[in-house]
Amino acid sequence: MLISHHNDQELNPSDRQISVMNMKAQKEITGNTLRVYLYLITHGPSELREVQRGLDLSTPSLAFYHLSRLIEVSYVKQDEEGRYLGIKDASTEILQGYSKVGNALVPQLFFFTVLFTILIAFFSFKSLYQVEFTPYLVGASLTLVVLLWYETFKLWRRLVVESTKK
Repeated sequence: MLISHHNDQELNPSDRQISVMNMKAQKEITGNTLRVYLYLITHGPSELREVQRGLDLSTPSLAFYHLSRLIEVSYVKQDEEGRYLGIKDASTEILQGYSKVGNALVPQLFFFTVLFTILIAFFSFKSLYQVEFTPYLVGASLTLVVLLWYETFKLWRRLVVESTKK
C-alpha cells in the first residue's frame, strides 16, 4: 500500500504508522516466509506440519516462525481448527510483478522475455538474407534479451531464494 504525499496529510498519525509498518512488512516477506505464504495460497488451509513437510523445512518450529511473521503482518490467519489460511487480499501486495499460470507463479516479465526471444530468433533468421542489417539486429537483440532475462530472474529469485540470514 503506497501512500501519496497528498493522502499522507489526510491520515492521522496512527494510520500513518500502520501504513509504514505494512510497507516495511511487505519488503520483509521474502525467502522462506514468502514460500510459506505461497504454499498457503496455493494449497488452502493447512496445519503446521503440512506446511513444514510441504516446503521441506527442517523443523516445525521453523514453519511456526514464518507463519507467526505472516500472522503478525496480517497476511495469514488461523482458523478455529488451528489451520493456517493465506489471506488472498494480501497477495496483490506481496506478488506484485507476478502472474499466476495454473498453480505456478511466473514473473510477468517472463512473457515479454519469451516473446522477444522468439521475435529476435525469427528476425535473426530473416537477416541471413539481408546481411547489412545483421550487426544492428544482433546488438539490439542481445541487449534486449539480456535485460529482460536479468529482470525476470531477479523477480524469480525473490520467490525461490531461501533466506539464510537468521
